[in-house]
Amino acid sequence: MRKPLVAGNWKMNSPDESSKTLLENILHDSKMLDSILKEQENASAIDIALFPPSVFLREAQEILTGSNLHWGTQNVSAYDEGPYTGEISASMIKNFGCDYVLIGHSERRCLYEKLELDQFVLDQIVAEKYTMATRHGLSPIICIGETAEDYEAGKTEEVIARLLDVLIKHQGAKALSQTVLAYEPVWAIGTGKSATPEWAQEVHAFMRERVAQSDTETAESLRIIYGGSVKKENARAIFAKPDVDGGLIGGASLDVDQFIKICFAAALKEAG
Repeated sequence: MRKPLVAGNWKMNSPDESSKTLLENILHDSKMLDSILKEQENASAIDIALFPPSVFLREAQEILTGSNLHWGTQNVSAYDEGPYTGEISASMIKNFGCDYVLIGHSERRCLYEKLELDQFVLDQIVAEKYTMATRHGLSPIICIGETAEDYEAGKTEEVIARLLDVLIKHQGAKALSQTVLAYEPVWAIGTGKSATPEWAQEVHAFMRERVAQSDTETAESLRIIYGGSVKKENARAIFAKPDVDGGLIGGASLDVDQFIKICFAAALKEAG
């Protein structure tokens, strides 16, 4: 049984309350959630990770150290050090106690696309960041998904297969055992639209099968989470699907009540 993961991506948002208060409230409610789950025979333990803007990482480290919560950054440099103004290296991230890092989020890719870099180059950048993260003991959450245009053209599997093949070629399929894949259809991010549970399952199953072509054992243990307008109202139906192992949560992760209810839905995955 793969342990569900719920990752809260704050993006470039400052909470209505202070970041310190939000972190403390999430920590408090997560402890209450743990107590509830221990009383639920059909519930499973889950991993919860938070991704605040990097300026809040010190607060995250101070507040969350010693708890069951994990934290990480929304990006990482492909380089160890050097003249890369504005970048953050994997070793720096480790100094803040991070366990995870997001790589290749569609909102980051859009910045590169404005530079007119083609998709092959973008995939190579993701692969280089992935290599750097794992080299420093970080667990990458690698984001992958199709645009509305790709979706309408029926190119979802083509887009996903392209990046998976680059990752496997870069380090081998076995290295993916240290990672999490996040399917995030670009047309569902911040739009209020969400893939149906059936569509999410179909794409996740394809991703797992693509990895299985190189390594069946890694494919079976690989966590694949869904991101794209997940809310407390639709979370349980999405998470109940056999190849969906949790969620990458955007705006809802800034609402403590909503976020914890999404986490609870992930913990009830076994209940179907």
